Amino acid sequence: MVNRYASDVLAKGWQQAGKRTATPTPVTKELVLEEPTSGFVGAVVTWENGSVVLEDRKGRRRSFPFGPHFWLDGKPVDLRPPQRPETARDADQARRRTHTASGSRVGPVAQAKVALPSRIYVEGRHDAELVEKVWGADLRHVGVVVEYLGGIDDLPAIVTDFAPGKGRRLGVLVDHLVPGTKESRIVAQVSGEHVFVTGHASIDIWEAVKPARLGLDAWPRIPKGTDWKHGICAALGWPHATQADIAAAWHRILRQVRGWEDLDPRLLTEVEKLIDFVTEDHLDRDS
Repeated sequence: MVNRYASDVLAKGWQQAGKRTATPTPVTKELVLEEPTSGFVGAVVTWENGSVVLEDRKGRRRSFPFGPHFWLDGKPVDLRPPQRPETARDADQARRRTHTASGSRVGPVAQAKVALPSRIYVEGRHDAELVEKVWGADLRHVGVVVEYLGGIDDLPAIVTDFAPGKGRRLGVLVDHLVPGTKESRIVAQVSGEHVFVTGHASIDIWEAVKPARLGLDAWPRIPKGTDWKHGICAALGWPHATQADIAAAWHRILRQVRGWEDLDPRLLTEVEKLIDFVTEDHLDRDS
């Protein structure tokens, strides 16, 4: 004998008992749907502002809100707007939530650190701004301050004043560091156990930004004897009469840098070497 009262008829979910579940269905053109309340049957012709427009065989059109009140091939469906395809910007923003601009994974929020005695120096303001944009979060995490020289000629005096030693290291990033140049001769004078100078072959830090970020196949070639930054601006048709014009040009370039992917890999390698060098004593002490 069947016990019709073996279960609680008012248990949670009793209202939906026996009902057919509407299947979530993204809207597409030409999908033939029935709106059972009105009995209207038609093909999807368009959708906007939270509604879908159906057209029947006689060309009549009616608009209905999206939701679980349609039938498709005799089965209930929950009609939904089409999923927006992920754009490159969406992917980039999602990555920024889990990784810094340098590609390092974002860790838990930590208390502010006292700056280490060690420092990283870069050759100019533009270099400092680029390093800050890409590696700033990493450097603050380890407590390393970045300063700029103002010019490679000042490096020997800066090293002397800094007085590098154990636990007080100095790392330096130099533009156009190639054998036989003035830069390479100055670097040879100051390098030592507690001073590490490295650099990149680019004439200027601007050139370390991939030209594709500016819609270029390559950076323009500037004749010798022409100021490189002025020459670049002139070649690209940008204003370059004043220092303010040059500053505006740099910020135009810097805005296109989203992270490490937009830089010459050779620059990435050298900056990572500098960070490792100036934090080595600190990491040894903490381990």
